[in-house]
Amino acid sequence: MDSRRLLSWYAHHKRDLPWRRTSDPYKIWASEVLLQQTRVQQAIPYYKRFLRRFPTLDALAQADVFDVLKAWEGAGYYSRARNLHRAAGVALKKWGRLPSAYEDWLCLPGVGPYIAAAVSSIAYGEEKAVLDGNVIRVASRLLAEKGDVSEPKTRQKLHAFVQENLPSGRASEYNQALMELGAAVCTPKDPACSRCPLNAECKAFALGVQARFPVKKKKSAVPHFDIACAVVRRKDGRILICQRKAEGLLGGLWEFPGGKLERGESLEQAAAREVLEETGVNVRVGAKIATVKHAYSHFKITLHAFEADFVSGKAKAFGCQDVKWVPLAELARYAFPKANRTVLTELT
Repeated sequence: MDSRRLLSWYAHHKRDLPWRRTSDPYKIWASEVLLQQTRVQQAIPYYKRFLRRFPTLDALAQADVFDVLKAWEGAGYYSRARNLHRAAGVALKKWGRLPSAYEDWLCLPGVGPYIAAAVSSIAYGEEKAVLDGNVIRVASRLLAEKGDVSEPKTRQKLHAFVQENLPSGRASEYNQALMELGAAVCTPKDPACSRCPLNAECKAFALGVQARFPVKKKKSAVPHFDIACAVVRRKDGRILICQRKAEGLLGGLWEFPGGKLERGESLEQAAAREVLEETGVNVRVGAKIATVKHAYSHFKITLHAFEADFVSGKAKAFGCQDVKWVPLAELARYAFPKANRTVLTELT
């Protein structure tokens, strides 16, 4: 790989992104974690909001995890926020700051080889090449790599390639240049090969088969589930919400009680059953409030939300971590998953 041409291209084409205006490892770390599952333009407002709320490592470590989840609300993949919070506490306890060495980064919760390489190289200049989705795509096309990129041996080959081409003393620029090239030029569909600084040495481009790379095994069909939930109101107007258990999907977030539709039952029956199973409260289900379609990484849902009146029972956390009766005006203080947040906008 002609690293000099790559770096020259990057010097003239890098975008003015907020995390590129800092050398603060904390801010670089937060941006890299966010960018793992979020596109750049979508990430910017979340990044700014998160840093306004937690501007320093100390502020993050000392915060309540539920405040961290609230600040992360809408960005999705909430395990990222929980791991950031845990890792901040570990780093302060172990070193009194964030580490500089790649191997030390790997000791932190939620930090794998990509994050460790990205932060240690960009913030501290450690000569570790990154391998994210963008870099995998660039490298696999340059080599016309026929191996499945989901396989460890293929990833090891691609990582060895980008590592051996890392120019001494330029790790920060080199890694950011490769990621930028993949994001802006060597895109998944319709790559702009005529504008690529590495097209003269790209084997896939030379063969006219760049669209075939990277090679990935076919994805299985994404399952879909119908979910019924209830916005349960008492006579005093308070609304029942449940907190999901801390570990697992959407851990620690609040939601309207509900769950999967079972065979042979109506959506209204499912909503009433789920409320009873989760909280011990009997309800009378009324009109539908909203139907919300939402996709997660490995499945899709259609959320059917219904109004419901409290009938009897004392709310307890049977199938969740906590339950609360909350005034409508105070619901905005709680961190909700995106689909539930959409339902919340329909409430009056």
